[in-house]
Amino acid sequence: MATGFFVTGTDTGIGKTTVSCALLRAFAAQGKEVIGMKPIVAGSENGQWMDVEQLLAASNVNVTRQQINPYAFDPPISPHLAAQQLGTEIDLSVIYHAYQQLSAKADLVIVEGAGGFLVPVNERQNGSDLAKTLNLPVILVVGMRLGCLNHALLTAQAIKTADLTLAGWVANCIDPQMLAAAENIETLERRLDCPLLGVLPFDSNGCEKNSEFLNVAQFMNFD
Repeated sequence: MATGFFVTGTDTGIGKTTVSCALLRAFAAQGKEVIGMKPIVAGSENGQWMDVEQLLAASNVNVTRQQINPYAFDPPISPHLAAQQLGTEIDLSVIYHAYQQLSAKADLVIVEGAGGFLVPVNERQNGSDLAKTLNLPVILVVGMRLGCLNHALLTAQAIKTADLTLAGWVANCIDPQMLAAAENIETLERRLDCPLLGVLPFDSNGCEKNSEFLNVAQFMNFD
């Protein structure tokens, strides 16, 4: 089985953390020791980074916030800009070493990217480079709304161009008014060369319930 997965999305704010937490709980239900990692987070609320807090709550191995989140920035802006404002730069080797420490403590590490797959993380590198540095198969979260077909297919193409494995995708129904939602999901099932892991309904009752909608059993022998 793979020692981890990299979770990316078609955009920011489409439910990567929701899906990452659901994956953690689904794998934990299969008897795995799991840790969620958010290498880079931008956007704090009252001194807390909620993505990090949620991943900590969904993990079943005790780790510190610093271990799962090497880089945290207050303003909700692109990571490379947030780092520039602090006069620093995100170093992917720091994230790689933190990931290695986490992977030694658990069966599986779910690494949640920042923003979309190609979001800049420093002056030279982007989210794609982070995924390549960690060399993990990718799970794509598709926020089901108008425009998602193009965004999903472009992201899948970028993942393929990066020579990474697109292991599966999740349809996250973020727009309850979306027209032809089922037909859009069927379209992506035909066009994305990977399994649909599940469809998360709009406004589910927390990450605990969301895990029930995901099928991770097929990953138990994934390598």
